Amino acid sequence: MKPVLSVVAPIYNESATLPEFYRRVRQVLDDLNESWELVLVDDGSKDDSANLIRELAAKDSRVRPVIFARNFGHQVAVTAGLDFSRGDAVVIIDSDLQDPPEVIPSLVEKWRQGYEVVFAVRTEREGESWFKLLTASLFYRLIYRITDVDIPLDTGDFRLLDRKVVNVMNQMRERHRFLRGMSVWVGFRQIGVPYKRAARFAGETKYPLKKMIRFASDAITGFSFFPLQLATYIGFICAAISILAIPVVIALRTAGSHELSGQATTLIAVLFLGGVQLISLGILGEYIGRIYDEAKGRPLYIVRETPEDFEQPAAQAQPFPAQQSAPDKR
Repeated sequence: MKPVLSVVAPIYNESATLPEFYRRVRQVLDDLNESWELVLVDDGSKDDSANLIRELAAKDSRVRPVIFARNFGHQVAVTAGLDFSRGDAVVIIDSDLQDPPEVIPSLVEKWRQGYEVVFAVRTEREGESWFKLLTASLFYRLIYRITDVDIPLDTGDFRLLDRKVVNVMNQMRERHRFLRGMSVWVGFRQIGVPYKRAARFAGETKYPLKKMIRFASDAITGFSFFPLQLATYIGFICAAISILAIPVVIALRTAGSHELSGQATTLIAVLFLGGVQLISLGILGEYIGRIYDEAKGRPLYIVRETPEDFEQPAAQAQPFPAQQSAPDKR
């Protein structure tokens, strides 16, 4: 039977949280009195997460495992979950229990009211350092100001998507993915639900500073031309400064001043312009690199085991028929 509600959760080295996550999600979904499924996507975990997913699938047929051949990243794992989901509505949630499953009924309620994208808005964030809070706040506000879509502030991937929205997003196969921006870009009726984000139940964050910078880069380059425009603005500013400097230098030389003479001044000017040029080339390189990735046309992910592998046991291998000997022509 086709489920009404699908819950998609990417898994990467979450063996410590997975049993509790499943217990809480099952309790919440059972209370909704609707048919449901839980799509668990193992993103190449190095711990026992994949085996735990298999065990849950063996005990509960509503658990649908998707096991990657290797690590492809959080956003791609969520994309695979959307691909394999079957529900009329799909909830995206991380398995670290920072996003409480108990918020899901509030998302479903708004969906039943006719909203097709229901995103969870963080009002509080427990267990995070001041640096993480500051950088996260700056990130969301920067994205809001420079991107081409109105991405709500303080929202993550925790959201509910109607099947119409999921079908549209499944057609968008760009490699450098920013799902929270994509779900806003598609349009439809959208609304937010406030909630309090909890601290991690166990383990450590899978998004250190390096990954956050890369994630921010994907978000900016995927939805904004601002970096390219910024390079152009800097070029015009430098050109304007040089044009204004010409009469100043002529006046100083005519007056016999040697304030701007010497190799040091020339060296500083050359280094400054060289730095501006290299930064501009780097920005162009980021966009060209993304074009190169898209042009290769490789699949977003490779699946080792699909839900069908657990629903239908593999057929037993049949022995090769015995080779008949050629008739003796003697």
